[in-house]
Amino acid sequence: MKFSLLLGCVVLSILAAASGHTFDSTLDEDWKNWKSQHEKQYTEEEETYRRLVWEDNMRFIEQHNLEHSMGKHTFTVGINQFGDLTTEEFNKLMNGFLPAEADNSTEGAVDEDDEDDEDDESNDVEMGPTVDWRTKGYVTRVKNQGRCGSCWAFSANGALEGQWFKTKGQLVPLSEQNLVDCNVRNKGCQGGWMHRAFKYVKRNGGINSEATYPYTGRRGSCKFQKNQFVATIRRYRKVVRRESKLANAVTKIGPIAVAIDAGQRTFQHYKRGVYYDKNCSSRRLNHAVLVVGFGSEGGKNYWIVKNSWGTRWGDRGYIKMAKDRNNNCGIANYAVYPVV
Repeated sequence: MKFSLLLGCVVLSILAAASGHTFDSTLDEDWKNWKSQHEKQYTEEEETYRRLVWEDNMRFIEQHNLEHSMGKHTFTVGINQFGDLTTEEFNKLMNGFLPAEADNSTEGAVDEDDEDDEDDESNDVEMGPTVDWRTKGYVTRVKNQGRCGSCWAFSANGALEGQWFKTKGQLVPLSEQNLVDCNVRNKGCQGGWMHRAFKYVKRNGGINSEATYPYTGRRGSCKFQKNQFVATIRRYRKVVRRESKLANAVTKIGPIAVAIDAGQRTFQHYKRGVYYDKNCSSRRLNHAVLVVGFGSEGGKNYWIVKNSWGTRWGDRGYIKMAKDRNNNCGIANYAVYPVV
């Protein structure tokens, strides 16, 4: 979807309202600095609209952080590269997990060739208060999907990178572009599912590295180089839909690909702390991420979640999401990992 088309249905009414609007002059320098930092350029018409949206987000951030200082929230928010987007625009551009199709899929919980059903974690393991696979070498750097709904590819590759390291002792950043271009059963920048990415890698005989097949942020023709594959998959497994089972899997297996509701305004602007939003749905999943561990802060349990929006978002690209709070944001509803 082109950004100009996204604006088309709303820009006229916005500009009509803006014609008599005076910008907050105290924010002029901040606006200039923000545009420079994030390399934003607009037409004259767009500039008016984007400044209005940005100022509205700034007011939201100021109010939320004031409430945080009063003890009403467990996390702070801050202006980031998405500061000129409404929540609706943000969700259309950035969130690419397709929940309805995943929930209604007639595909088995594992590849058809396997006899296993669901959840390899029937035998619970003893869990400590903290798990962080980043400290064990399982996790590559934070990546950036850009304005492409390819979060499913980053989530799937994150889980595969971890399992490949666990099995082979090699941490190799894998190619999301390989999945976006070649995995025809997913929808490229229009969204997808992690289990279908795993199926593709298995049937394709492997996946290229990021160095071999660099990311472009848009769907193109498949350029997979079969003689340079770096990781393969035997099958995949889903985790039973309970936070206790997800914690068990993270402890026993490693980083796990999951889907969440990332549609709240608070998520768009998240900065630090344990993220909990009572409006976050456990059913409307729209974004794929990677759980790399869990811990506790000030008596509040959290999941350590790696996102794919670059290091300027959140806490250097990560978010601590509330754990053991009635499956907030649906984090345990669709959890999958590959077996290599």
